[in-house]
Amino acid sequence: MSERNLNDWVRQAHETNNYDPLLQMVPYARLIGIECLRLGDEMVFRLPSNMDNIGNPTLPALHGGVIAGFMEHAAMLHLLMFMGSPHLPKIIDFSIDYLRAGHYRDTFAACQVWRQGRRVANVAVTAWQTNQSEPIATARCHFKVDEP
Repeated sequence: MSERNLNDWVRQAHETNNYDPLLQMVPYARLIGIECLRLGDEMVFRLPSNMDNIGNPTLPALHGGVIAGFMEHAAMLHLLMFMGSPHLPKIIDFSIDYLRAGHYRDTFAACQVWRQGRRVANVAVTAWQTNQSEPIATARCHFKVDEP
């Protein structure tokens, strides 16, 4: 990582609407190919379809761990982009509900911060594929947001 302050990276990403340099700093986000798009005050994360992310080749369907990892990282990145912290939030706990099979197609996620205090933030994440009103999974995440 560059010596630049993380807030500088976030500010530049918001100004240019290009979040790729920020995403490239997170190894797992880079590995599975997470992308993001800002729509007004909201951020939508995208996991492009990739055969490496398949867990059930018969359907084919995404591996549940990839879906969970995508959602966890979406929540962490969402906090990073909107909370102004000089460091990455640290996961405390993560709970996911799988609602439908994640088929071999692009997957999207949106986050909502339920509560953010000085030390802990609670985030809800919804993941979908073809229709946001038909989620494939929902998750609740708690992050440590004070100094590491």
